[in-house]
Amino acid sequence: MFLTISTTGDEKTPATDLSFLLHKHPDNAQAFSTSYGTAHVVYPRADAECCTVAMLLEVDTTALVRRGKGKGRGGAPDAALAQYVNDRPYAASSLLAVALSRVFSSAIRGVCNARPERVQHPLPLRVEIPALPARGGPDLVRRLFEPLGWTVAAERVALDGEFPEWGDSRYVGLVLESDRLTLAEALRHLYVLLPVLDDAKHYWVSADEVDKLLRAGEGWLPTHPEQKLITSRYLSRRWSLTRQAMERLELVRLAEADDSEVEDLDNAVQDETGTDETGTDETGTDETGNGESTTGETATGETAAGSGVTATGEGAAEDRPVPLAVQRRDALVAALKESGAARVLDLGCGQGQLVQALLKDPRFTEIVGVDVSVRALTIASRRLKLDRMGERQASRVRLFQGSLAYTDNRLKGYDAAVLSEVVEHVDLPRLPALEYAVFGSARPRTVLVTTPNVEYNVRWETLPAGHARHGDHRFEWNREEFRTWAGRVAELHGYTVEFIPVGPDDPEVGPPTQMAVFTLNAKDSTKEEKAA
Repeated sequence: MFLTISTTGDEKTPATDLSFLLHKHPDNAQAFSTSYGTAHVVYPRADAECCTVAMLLEVDTTALVRRGKGKGRGGAPDAALAQYVNDRPYAASSLLAVALSRVFSSAIRGVCNARPERVQHPLPLRVEIPALPARGGPDLVRRLFEPLGWTVAAERVALDGEFPEWGDSRYVGLVLESDRLTLAEALRHLYVLLPVLDDAKHYWVSADEVDKLLRAGEGWLPTHPEQKLITSRYLSRRWSLTRQAMERLELVRLAEADDSEVEDLDNAVQDETGTDETGTDETGTDETGNGESTTGETATGETAAGSGVTATGEGAAEDRPVPLAVQRRDALVAALKESGAARVLDLGCGQGQLVQALLKDPRFTEIVGVDVSVRALTIASRRLKLDRMGERQASRVRLFQGSLAYTDNRLKGYDAAVLSEVVEHVDLPRLPALEYAVFGSARPRTVLVTTPNVEYNVRWETLPAGHARHGDHRFEWNREEFRTWAGRVAELHGYTVEFIPVGPDDPEVGPPTQMAVFTLNAKDSTKEEKAA
């Protein structure tokens, strides 16, 4: 089995830099011993214009049997002959993935002292694998690689070219191309996804495989649309390990939403004393808001971009800009006060930052946090210290799981509902379902919606052009698009709507966050009260 990785260059940035990144000299043919055979590395071509590295893995089938490959995934012995005669020497599989990690370990970690400036820069890459087992066929190959920035060409390999009536095999010939990825990212994608497509790991999957998966999947697996399939197959469908991995991936997502460290959130859930160890303080200076996925905003310098507001106080070491998330939460609380609401829904409450803020004001007599993530609700409960709350305070707050894609009678009869940084995480075809569930079925008197203003993205110095603020954003609206959507929803469901900027209102591109305040028309409000 073998694969090739190629790149192109010029005199200024020669393609042979690939050899430095891989730590393998192009003039040498090298061999590396692995548990199941020998991996050979050669360079078919290496010049300034094009450089190609090839890795050939010679598999010792006898070694496979001796090390336990004679057991199937369920533990039953394979047929005696099948132990020695199989596709392992010929098709790219989990064996090749392990060889990649063995031979190119420094490259996978993104370490290169000889060319450190090239490590973090994307390369024009082309990966070719002539025979790749793919349970799921070319369609699954595309679903796995295309979301990661690859252009995919996958064609089924016929069982026998001379006998087309036999049909296709389960193998594909694969070509991947991209100019958006670093070499380390490309190698990590291959390390995880080759075993996923093979779906037949050659070694015992133990608990440390979860750590390997999360390390290799850092930066892309938490937001991958096929995350569950990838996790399950990589861990050989071992339910306990898959659950553990999914919980840790959910922690990563929540940490991004809260601009916290994963360890902080894990402590927040696991700490048996009930101490709030989420890494935030009462002012919320380390929080990113109401269940929001704002990694992009923080990573692109949300506070560095300048809110024009600084946090000062006695004993402060230095003035600090107030994070946009704190300004957003303050704007939501102010709008709720202005509306006169007493009973409030926080839809997509995440880890409960807004619920926590509302509990501090006695005018809000009932506060309900709703989220689809049980993990988020667990962390919200710990943040709010519900188990240690006095009876009167506890009677003011409830948390429950729910999906905004469906109508829910539990959401009816409230004064106000908040959708803070939620709509942009919904696929556009499913957005009408959310609209009806909130505006058509629940029908609170006031609805507050905040969402990023995509026009403001140019002000984030470190956000690449054309990128959303967060990988999970299905879309980001400009001001006109948001107003058009809000106006249509308001007219359809009997609301009026006004718009409030949140954050610095740039004269050219507007504010970083746009907020719509929907108010149920007076006649519709009267009908709702009579019906109640």
